[in-house]
Amino acid sequence: MLRVLTVALVVTALVSPPAAGQPPRPQAVTSLLAGMTLEQKVGQLFVTYVNGQRADEEHPDNVRDFGVATPAEIVAKYRPGGVIYFDNDLHDNIDSPRQIAGLSRGLQRASKIPLAISTDQEMGLVTRIGPPVTQFPGNMALGAGRSTTDAEQAATITARELRALGVNQDFAPDADVNSNPANPVIGVRSYSGDPKLAAEFTAAQVRGYQQRFLTWSGVAATAKHFPGHGDTATDSHTSLPVVDRTVEQWREMDAPPFRAAIAAGVDSIMTAHILMPRIDPSGEPATLSKPVIDLLRGELGYDGVVITDALDMAGVRQKHPDARIPVLALKAGVDQLLMPPKLGEAITAVVDAVKSGELTERRIDQSVLRVLRMKFLRGILTSPPVDPDKADAAVGTPENLAAARTITDRTTTAVRNDGGVLPRRPKAALVTGWGENSTRTLAKLLGGKALPTGATPTPEQITGAVEAAGAADLVVVLTSGLSGSPEQQALVDRLVATGRPVVGVAVRNPYDVAYTSVPVWLATYSYGAGALESVAKVITGEIGPKGLLPVAVPGPTPYPLGHGLTW
Repeated sequence: MLRVLTVALVVTALVSPPAAGQPPRPQAVTSLLAGMTLEQKVGQLFVTYVNGQRADEEHPDNVRDFGVATPAEIVAKYRPGGVIYFDNDLHDNIDSPRQIAGLSRGLQRASKIPLAISTDQEMGLVTRIGPPVTQFPGNMALGAGRSTTDAEQAATITARELRALGVNQDFAPDADVNSNPANPVIGVRSYSGDPKLAAEFTAAQVRGYQQRFLTWSGVAATAKHFPGHGDTATDSHTSLPVVDRTVEQWREMDAPPFRAAIAAGVDSIMTAHILMPRIDPSGEPATLSKPVIDLLRGELGYDGVVITDALDMAGVRQKHPDARIPVLALKAGVDQLLMPPKLGEAITAVVDAVKSGELTERRIDQSVLRVLRMKFLRGILTSPPVDPDKADAAVGTPENLAAARTITDRTTTAVRNDGGVLPRRPKAALVTGWGENSTRTLAKLLGGKALPTGATPTPEQITGAVEAAGAADLVVVLTSGLSGSPEQQALVDRLVATGRPVVGVAVRNPYDVAYTSVPVWLATYSYGAGALESVAKVITGEIGPKGLLPVAVPGPTPYPLGHGLTW
C-alpha cells in the first residue's frame, strides 16, 4: 500500500489542472510508465476474471485457470490492469455489498498499481449486481421515458453505488442502435432504433457515470459495442455475426451514439466481435480489424481507451489461436484486452511479439498511457481504499430507491387499449404466461391469481389457463419473444377467445405488441420487479402510462416510433 500511495502522490504532483473539457496530457503519467518493466506494461493491458468472493478465498478453478489458488494471488502473479466481476456459476464474485467491497479492497491490496475493477451494470437485462443495490430501468425503458435527465440521474446514482463497492469501471452504456427487431443479443439493451435518440441517451448516461473530471464518485463509462451491434441477427457469444453495411450507412445509423459518447468525454469504448465485410473484406472481426478501429481513432477522433469485448467469446475465436488474438487486437489499435481464455499464455504472446519486433514497445507504451490516464481521470490511482463497513449504507438508500421508482413509472408504454379496457381495478385478476417469478410478482401486486406457463406452454397448461380465466374479471398475459413462439401464440389466442378482457404485457422486446389478437398491449421492456410495480399501477389507474415506443414495431399491426397512449 505504501507503493500505491507513492504512485498516487507522484501522479498527482505531475498533473496540472486540465483545460476545460480536456483530459490531462499523457505526460502526466509518464514517470509511472518509465519505472515499469515490459512485463508490467503488458500486464496493464489485460482485464481478467477471478473465481471466488474473497481475495483470499482458495478456489479450485483458479488453480485450473491461473496456477494459483486465490484471486489475490492471480493479481500478484500476473499484475493485470483490471479485474471484472460476475454473478454467474462460472465466476461468482457477487453476494452482498459488504462482500463486494471486501473483495475489491483485497484485490487492490494485492496490486502494485491500482486496478480498474469493472462489471457489466447496464441495468435492465444485463445487471450483475442486484438488490440491495438500486435497480434502474434498462436502456430501452429509459428511451421510452424520453427523459435524458432521468437517464443521467440513473447513471449518476449507479456510479456512486458502484464506487462504494470498489467498482470503478462500468461496461455501460450500450450505445448500439437496435435497427434489427430480430437481434438476439441487443434488443432492450439499446435505447432506441433511432440513431438520434440513442445518441442523446448515450451521452446523458456517459455524463452520469463519469460525473466530472477528477472525481472519486464517478466510474469510467464504456460505450459499446463499436462499430455497432444493433443490426445483427446472431449472437457473438456463440457465432460471428455479419453486418452488411457500407461506410455511409454506418455513419448514418451506427456512428451517432459513439460520436455523442466521445463528445461527452467517454473514458473507454468496447469493440464488437462482428464482421463488416463492406468496410473490411479481410474476414477479421471488428475487434481485430485495423480499418474498423481506424474509423474510431481517425474519423471519430477518439484517443481514449479501446477495450475488446470478452476474448473467450466465439465471435473472435473463429480464425486464430487464442494466444494470437491479443497480439492482433493490439496491432489493430486496441488498448485493453478483456478476459483471454488463458491469461498467462496471452501475456507471454504479447511480450514475445514485442521481443520479436512484431509489436514495438512504443506501441505498448501508447496503450499503457491511455489506460493509466483513464485510471487517473477516475481517481483510481489516487482514491483511498474502499471501506467495506460503509458499503451497506451507501447502496439502496431511500432517496435512491425513490428516484428509481419515479423514473421507472415514466417508462411503461400503452400501445393498444381497444374498448377502453384499462384502467380498471380487478377483483379477481388472473396473471399467466411467460416467467414464473414475473407472473407471481404481478399477480401479488394486483391481488390476483398467478398461473405461470413458461416460454413454451404445453397444451395442458394452456387448457388450465383458459379454465382459470373463466373465473377472472381481468386476464393479464405476459409474453417474451411472442413472434417466435407458436406455443405462446396459442395461449394468447385461446385466452382472447374466452371473451374475458385480456391485457398483453410484453416484458422484454416490445415487438410482441404487433400481435393482432390481443385488444390491449402494454410494453415494459423489463421483467424486473420495478417494471412490474409500474405496470400494475398503470393497469389500476394509479398512474397513467407515459412511455413512447423507442423503436418502430413492424408486423401484422405495425406501430411507429413514438407511438404511445395514456389515460
